[in-house]
Amino acid sequence: MALNRRFYAQFAGDFSRTRRSWPPGFSRILPHLQQAANVADVGCGNGRLLAFLADAGWRGEYCGVDSSEALLAIAAGQSAATAGITSRFLRAELTTCDSHQPPPWAGSLGRERWDAVTLLAVLHHIPGADVRGRLLAVCADLLQPGGILIISTWQFLGASRLNTRILPWERVGLRLKDVEPGDYLLPWGENAAGQRYCAAIDEEALRKLAEPAGLMPLACFFSDGYEKNLNLYGLFQKMSREENHRDTEDTEPF
Repeated sequence: MALNRRFYAQFAGDFSRTRRSWPPGFSRILPHLQQAANVADVGCGNGRLLAFLADAGWRGEYCGVDSSEALLAIAAGQSAATAGITSRFLRAELTTCDSHQPPPWAGSLGRERWDAVTLLAVLHHIPGADVRGRLLAVCADLLQPGGILIISTWQFLGASRLNTRILPWERVGLRLKDVEPGDYLLPWGENAAGQRYCAAIDEEALRKLAEPAGLMPLACFFSDGYEKNLNLYGLFQKMSREENHRDTEDTEPF
């Protein structure tokens, strides 16, 4: 996390300039967001989703959460152009997710339950499978019963132009024994000026993270990038307690 915090502190402006437009996958998740009166954008970055929603004519309540002060400042600056949307922003460390109680930031979003929560291009930057699972559980708790959680994860291993640039962990003073299987160090910018932690999360791993949180998969698809499969999108619906209990009862033990 310290590695990624340094990256966004140093390169927030340059990074944001590469994220001004929205990827094709956003158009495919739009129908699910248009039905939502309110959206919590967890890991909102420079507010790209907010700009997309405003351009698409969505109107409602939006809250963006991110750990980067610099990216939040950029997001807040462009929110003035989103007429008809009530928006606010919150700085928070998303990894502060205790397994026994909700993190402070979850109670500061302005409402207890949301119609839709998004985790776009976030989960693969969260180190530790256990921490990722807890973050998904927190996001599930934020949802109304029947609410939608939309996730996208970077599929960098499937793009040769990216996976051939993977750096050794020794570049940042770590070794393989210090990280989990599927953890990688990716460069950014000329001469790998920046480095970020990234986890490889495929569809199976995403479903395994979502299931314990009471999230029912609705759809998974690939989109974006030159290859048109650079991101994996997962759409999950929060089941009610009754549905979750009934599903557990109907499941035979292994």
